[in-house]
Amino acid sequence: MKAVLTKDVGGPETLVVEDIDAPSPGSGQVVVDVAACAINFPDTLMIRDLYQFKPERPYSPGGEIAGTISAVGEGVDGWQVGDRVLAGIGSGGLRERVALDAGKLFHVPEGIELVDASALLMTYGTMIHALKDRGDISQGDTVLVLGAAGGVGLASVELAKAYGARVVAAVSSEEKAQAAKDAGADETVVYPRQPFDKDASKQLASDFKAAVGQNGADIVVDIVGGDYSEPALRSIAWEGRFLVIGFPAGIAKMPLNLSLLKSCDIRGVFWGAFAAREPKRNADNIAELFDLWKAGKIKPQVSETYSLENAHEAIAKLEARKAVGKLVVKM
Repeated sequence: MKAVLTKDVGGPETLVVEDIDAPSPGSGQVVVDVAACAINFPDTLMIRDLYQFKPERPYSPGGEIAGTISAVGEGVDGWQVGDRVLAGIGSGGLRERVALDAGKLFHVPEGIELVDASALLMTYGTMIHALKDRGDISQGDTVLVLGAAGGVGLASVELAKAYGARVVAAVSSEEKAQAAKDAGADETVVYPRQPFDKDASKQLASDFKAAVGQNGADIVVDIVGGDYSEPALRSIAWEGRFLVIGFPAGIAKMPLNLSLLKSCDIRGVFWGAFAAREPKRNADNIAELFDLWKAGKIKPQVSETYSLENAHEAIAKLEARKAVGKLVVKM
């Protein structure tokens, strides 16, 4: 079978496509014929050895798959050949077949395409955990989303609207602003590229404050980091919740006196660790996502698909922050 492999530390250009042996299921495992693998920001970091998890090379990037079970190992209950599934696997998804523990699987309901399903788990799984479990979202909240046009950002917009919030989407271009509006954002802010001097940072804080309103943002969803985080924190409401989710623009250095002045919380969101520590709560969240999908309140926005041979192009586009919605590799 064919697989995308990282053999050396480096960018997307270092990835190769090779034929490797097909896997067999071990005890407690199934083999999934992969239909689609969604690309996420950790994929850009892992191949450069910049992520907290560093699998032993050679391995395949790709932590989010959907497909059909083709073999079932000993000791597996509740799954059979032909079941349509999705799974978060950390890495190893950019190949035609994957062997994985059955406990990582979720059923894909009939009527949902596998390509779309592959784009659900990491983005919407992260954001339902962020908004519900870490953000304590309530109807009527105002939510400011940084980086609102990427996969996680659009999931944030859709879910916040599904929970009855007012959403301000912050993005880097008018094209991305339109994508956020199409997903349901009530207002948008188009910010310039960092780095910011003191005046530019102050101006962005003013833009955020004007957009969220005089009471401030009850929740800030920070998927970007860098010079964008502090202006967003300055626009937060009294007792607001600032959710730290990612930092493709760099790790921000936050003036903690602002958290005192606003009596606000800065809360980390590590969905992968949450899913491992609390699988039942995570499974309940995923079930709720499918209910919201069937109700027409959310739907993963797959903007482009790629072949396995061109998977490196998808990773490069995401790394360059040019993606709108989710990029998916089809097998």
